[in-house]
Amino acid sequence: MEVRKDGGGESLPPSTRLHLAAAFFLPPRFTPARVRYDRRYRKLDQYRFIVWFLFLPLLVYLLFVVSPFLQAFFYSMTDWTGYSANYNFTGFENYERLWNDDKFWDAMVNSLVLVVLAPVITLALGLFIAFMLNAGGRRGRSQAVSGVFGTGFYKIVYFFPQVLSIAVVAVIWSRIYSPRSGILNEGLGSVGLDSWRQEDWLGGDLARWCVLAVLCWSFVGFYVVLFSAAMGSIPREIYEASLLDGAGRSVTFFRITFPLTWDTIRTGWIYMGIQALDSFALVNVMIPEHGMDVVPSYLFEKAFRDGQAGYATAIGVALFLVTLAFAVLMMLVGRRERIEF
Repeated sequence: MEVRKDGGGESLPPSTRLHLAAAFFLPPRFTPARVRYDRRYRKLDQYRFIVWFLFLPLLVYLLFVVSPFLQAFFYSMTDWTGYSANYNFTGFENYERLWNDDKFWDAMVNSLVLVVLAPVITLALGLFIAFMLNAGGRRGRSQAVSGVFGTGFYKIVYFFPQVLSIAVVAVIWSRIYSPRSGILNEGLGSVGLDSWRQEDWLGGDLARWCVLAVLCWSFVGFYVVLFSAAMGSIPREIYEASLLDGAGRSVTFFRITFPLTWDTIRTGWIYMGIQALDSFALVNVMIPEHGMDVVPSYLFEKAFRDGQAGYATAIGVALFLVTLAFAVLMMLVGRRERIEF
């Protein structure tokens, strides 16, 4: 394709074309005038600014994010132990072993149960509590819509678990679930529900439900604050107009609050799903050995206890693909026309 000047059909000489190509890397002051005033240079200057503005962030991203992912894909096809620099390329053997590993699939089922149920329960509780704190109170004389009494105090109480480290949360709840001196068994016994007491809350099938309860408890406060901020941005006039039309709390929630906070809900759903998939610290600290595994804890076991870093990396690749599929699915399912207000 020939490069032509603005005013005529004459081709640019080779030297000018070379200057035009080099202008992408040159500051404007060092660019020859015959190139600087060409319309193609003005277009090039626009893209040059964008590229150089993004160059350093993209370089850092490629170095510290993309590069480790590519290395992980490579090491997942080796028999690397993690404790030596020596390894052999094994192709897809680790993935074939993964496909036939029953313990891996048990861990995957536990992770999928958490990723399906934890966002539903946590976001539903967060939405309900945030709605009550922002628009669920009695109508006042000065405000048609207000939260329940003590809204500020409740926000602090619900957000408190977010201040604690996840390891501290796991230790606290492991004591609560203790079969001998735990508050849960003692509380059930004190109200006459001795038949509900368990000898091992954190073992067997009950473990995943106990982890699910702790996961929801520890994150619901964050979503109460997040959804409260989203609801606070909704103009009060919309609520007042709905009340004048005779709308109750349920109609107000499903017809006004829920649609106008949908973008925040979708983002929270993705974030909570990723948190559920990455429940390693909670399971590793709270659950006794062999009581329950999720994919990250099984990965840790293979990498650092069994010295099978190559196989553990293949597990990590599988976890990455599941996380990516979940995020893409939620983006597609939750996509809709943006509501402006």
